[in-house]
Amino acid sequence: MRYRSATSRGWSPEGNAGKVRGDSTEGDSMPEPTDPALMSAETLLGLYARRQLSPVEALKAVLERVARFNPWVNAFAVMNPKALAAAGESEARWMAGRPMGLLDGVPSTVKDLLNLAGFPTRRGSKTTDSTPATEDAPAVLGLKQAGAVILGKTTTTEFGWKSPGDCPLHGITRNPWNRERTVGGSSSGAGAAGAACFGPLHIGTDAGGSVRIPAAFCGLVGLKPSFGRIPQWPLGAFANVACAGPMTRTVRDNALMFSAMARHDLRDPFCLPDEKRDWRDGIEDGVQGLRVGVVTRLGFEPPLDADGRAALEGAARMLEEQGAIVEEADPMFPDTRAIFGRVWGVALARLVQTMPADKRALLDAGLDEVARLEGGMSAVDFLGAEAMRIEAAHAAARFHQKYDLMLTACTPTAAFAADQPTLHPVQALWRDWAPWTFAFNLTRQPAISVPIGIDEHGMPRAVQLAAALYRDDLVFRAARALEVAAEIPLAQPE
Repeated sequence: MRYRSATSRGWSPEGNAGKVRGDSTEGDSMPEPTDPALMSAETLLGLYARRQLSPVEALKAVLERVARFNPWVNAFAVMNPKALAAAGESEARWMAGRPMGLLDGVPSTVKDLLNLAGFPTRRGSKTTDSTPATEDAPAVLGLKQAGAVILGKTTTTEFGWKSPGDCPLHGITRNPWNRERTVGGSSSGAGAAGAACFGPLHIGTDAGGSVRIPAAFCGLVGLKPSFGRIPQWPLGAFANVACAGPMTRTVRDNALMFSAMARHDLRDPFCLPDEKRDWRDGIEDGVQGLRVGVVTRLGFEPPLDADGRAALEGAARMLEEQGAIVEEADPMFPDTRAIFGRVWGVALARLVQTMPADKRALLDAGLDEVARLEGGMSAVDFLGAEAMRIEAAHAAARFHQKYDLMLTACTPTAAFAADQPTLHPVQALWRDWAPWTFAFNLTRQPAISVPIGIDEHGMPRAVQLAAALYRDDLVFRAARALEVAAEIPLAQPE
């Protein structure tokens, strides 16, 4: 299969002509969409400010797409019946010249692993109950305080345990680029909603790649931020390696959304203090003079197909052409498979063991299989895995003494079949699902998935950029440089 880069800005795959990404930044050579549903958050906000579009009109355009495409995309766990009223309140604020925050009136979604007050948190599982949450998760509260209009909650794999985009409670979520392909997971619905233009902003969560994998499969930008930037509450199964993160169609929207989400919250005693910054600041500074290490080993050799290698090589050239100093490098990680496999397995075993016995039969069979295989791990083995995790974090820190950024593949292949069964999940984790992503959950450093091109089957491919812990600004800068060089069109679900 021959990789086809989208570096020629006029090129788009058959069926996508004229469907491009909205971006209000000056100098963008691609034309602006006229359908509000296809616009970026920045574009919507600019139109609201000039009173050329209202939040109600934008939401109605998004809801029209949801009505057309969600019956087969299956991105939503539940819709918010009060969204239109919230858009009306936003419209009144804009008309009075008093928007309440950075995101006032922008349609957004929340992954169903996070609490949204007034709605149940089902986590994709038949084992959970339908009692509504009484408080918002910190990331959700950040969006609400910035004025975002919450469209609904998006689907997730059961308890976020795997990468294929299905769960026992809601079935299969399908990829808007090709309904026969998976969206990835565990932020399945967020990836699908972003690609289908069901709003520009989507909250995912990432414990081993669950933001970055669906972003890569769906042609989105997906950030796993530095651990502690976005508070966590209540804690999920993978709390010691998990983060909430923004999933968007543009890098600037990602940074904008992150600005609202990355706010201190007393419910999480381990979150970082507020920086009170707009993370778009400096995002256009480029990569001139930055040192970039192209990495193909993460303590083992993750699999990568020919298209993935071509995407990685193309991204390296794009950065080099913009002035970055690019060379192959090895962070000298320990075998990250051994570390993450233990963290993942113990978390799932604990989840199953704390569940009432009569509900275990309702679980995804693969989740139960991993829990049984890993449930007998000794405390010594688990503590050994934690020591190796810290060793990997130290190796990353040493790597970033020399290199500003790490450039890697993001997924081994393009999105695979949506209907294929989950077999041998322990092997699939590091072979098919997350071999390129889980290392950065262990090291807790920021990592971002950036779409880089379209393969000959019309499916997006992506690369991943990582920076030193707390240098989220650098991954945004480099991601923006790649986005400008390799613009790709929107999916067209028709």
